[in-house]
Amino acid sequence: MIKEIQTSAETKMQRSVEVLRENLAKVRTGRAHTGLLDQVEVEYYGSMVPVSQVANVTLLDARTISVKPYEGNMAAAVEKAIRDSNLGLNPASMGDLIRVPMPMLTEERRKDLIKVVRGEAEDGRVSIRNVRRDANDHIKKLLKDKEVSEDDARRGEEQIQKLTDKYIAEVDKLLEHKEEDLMVV
Repeated sequence: MIKEIQTSAETKMQRSVEVLRENLAKVRTGRAHTGLLDQVEVEYYGSMVPVSQVANVTLLDARTISVKPYEGNMAAAVEKAIRDSNLGLNPASMGDLIRVPMPMLTEERRKDLIKVVRGEAEDGRVSIRNVRRDANDHIKKLLKDKEVSEDDARRGEEQIQKLTDKYIAEVDKLLEHKEEDLMVV
């Protein structure tokens, strides 16, 4: 019974860390990476699809992303979608190839992005703590209904706390790594 609660809690905590990792990947550093355009969607025959499904997205160099639509008539739509995204990017068309240069980050913008990243990390920690609270409430309910002994309940809560500490440390590590990335000029 308690083992199932622990397994469920661990799965949910892992998912919280994964969501944080995905959210941090969306925060732009000074370097170019193809994942930056993952959330940009373009209209393709009446439906919205990610740019990566209608174009080949590659890196030209450390500061430039190259986008080459599979169909020539999609170039203007892809360029507009990238420009209209809230990423602050200004693509330039060269025939059917779209170059997306990464603008330099100012010191002020870096500090703003660090605040955003810290907020994301705190959301991740809160999510993990909520999982812990739910698991502990479930264990307390089992104890109250006399389905487990007090010793088993205490051991279960200790295991949940160890899981919580482990995943919060992982969140802190992700945050530290992202802050280092943002401060590299």
